[in-house]
Amino acid sequence: MSWKILPAPRRLAGLLVGLALFGCSLGLLVRAELGLPSWDVLHQGLADRTGAPLGLVVTLMGGLVLLAWIPLRERPGPGTVCNVLLVGLAVEATLQLLPQPESLPLRWAFLLLGVVTAAVGTGLYVGAGLGAGPRDGLMTGLARRGLSIRRARTMIELTVLALGWLLGGVVGVGTVLYALAIGPLTQIALARLSVPPAGASRSRRVTGAPRPR
Repeated sequence: MSWKILPAPRRLAGLLVGLALFGCSLGLLVRAELGLPSWDVLHQGLADRTGAPLGLVVTLMGGLVLLAWIPLRERPGPGTVCNVLLVGLAVEATLQLLPQPESLPLRWAFLLLGVVTAAVGTGLYVGAGLGAGPRDGLMTGLARRGLSIRRARTMIELTVLALGWLLGGVVGVGTVLYALAIGPLTQIALARLSVPPAGASRSRRVTGAPRPR
């Protein structure tokens, strides 16, 4: 997706705000302690085993996944690089600022807010049209090697979920809720927040895309 004729500031603002919100969403989900998305189960498991900050693990894992693009011949955009560099920082900032909720209703509030924030962040980030996230590029690269998008996505998600669970990452009701809700919510967010090419009508905006990981 390349919208080079768009005003750069508008696209850049959507990219940066979207990535910040996406990192914030992970911080909310971690504090909720009700289960994480598959990649974040892996991130948390690695963080627990190594003692490294979660945000650093997110950043390093994004870089490693980006290296896997080389044999797949995927091309990163500026949004891809910003994803690797900024999401982890936003995660750590959120964890530093948010207290650990003690009551179950407040934990559920964190969970629901985290899912919605992730969808809004995705709508802004993907809607900026400045490049896929490293994990999505892995999926599309495998798809170009003969796998269907559905099979590639399922294989990746189940693999990282299993690895993360074995490493001690939190799997729970939040994992299921996120998997069920993030697609429909992201589609709504993209329809309202994506930046269309110059001269395009609102109806031609992007209406669906994968999670920008």
